[in-house]
Amino acid sequence: MIDVHCHLNFHSFEEDYDAVIKSAAEAGVKTIINVGTSLESSQKAVELAKEYDNLYAIVGVHPHHADKLGSVILGTLARPEDSRIDSGQARMTEYDWIEQLETLARMPKVVAIGEIGMDYYNYQSNGITDPKIQKEIFIKQIELAYKLKLPLQIHNRQAGDDILDILISHKSHLLNLPGMFHCMSGNLDFLKKVLDFGFYIGFDGNITYNGKARGETTELKELVKYAPIDRILTETDSPFLTPQPFRGSRNMPEYVIIIAEAIARIKGISADEVKEKTTENAEKIFRLK
Repeated sequence: MIDVHCHLNFHSFEEDYDAVIKSAAEAGVKTIINVGTSLESSQKAVELAKEYDNLYAIVGVHPHHADKLGSVILGTLARPEDSRIDSGQARMTEYDWIEQLETLARMPKVVAIGEIGMDYYNYQSNGITDPKIQKEIFIKQIELAYKLKLPLQIHNRQAGDDILDILISHKSHLLNLPGMFHCMSGNLDFLKKVLDFGFYIGFDGNITYNGKARGETTELKELVKYAPIDRILTETDSPFLTPQPFRGSRNMPEYVIIIAEAIARIKGISADEVKEKTTENAEKIFRLK
């Protein structure tokens, strides 16, 4: 199986990511894709992909970080002219954030631009980032993905109409296989429009929860039922969205197997079919073969 969206590059895993990767492989998860939400975490995702044969990276700026852009020390990942050493310290790069992101996106084993998009949910820890800034950062990353011929991994939370408007106005910048929507949410009409664009659909551990999420009008199980199996991808969003029966603990890449089994129950098909098809889908869209 393949976990197409994970965050082993986050602090939650900094003490034991090696053991977590090995445990996932032993459970049958052959490939893990780590996803950046900022320049710093994107760089970490690239570094992990270099360290492990079965790891890949997706790089991008999440809408929560759209107003927090700045330089990072790219070190050996930076362009040669931007990686000089002053007094034994790697100097802070000064070129624009989108150029830094492009540098990362050109590294081996980077398979998409993400986690990018729009988010209008009012989180206690973050609030709502200015939608105008979110839109500007989203569009720049769509343009970068088109330039590099990489698919998109899109984050949407209660911002579906604006995301669709942006995709419509930038349709010429979408690849034939445009990418995927991470952690799918919204109503059936939104799902249908996303599928019509050619996007694949990611489902996470929250499909094992009962009821509707706050602010949503449709249960995730209804979206799972409607989405065709040849357009579904499995993901954990580790360390977040831990599936039942482990909800409340740290999510793990190996739990993507639980998500596949939940999809199978909801759709009334075998778990083996889900595992086989979602693996094929991931290999196709992210060109893993």
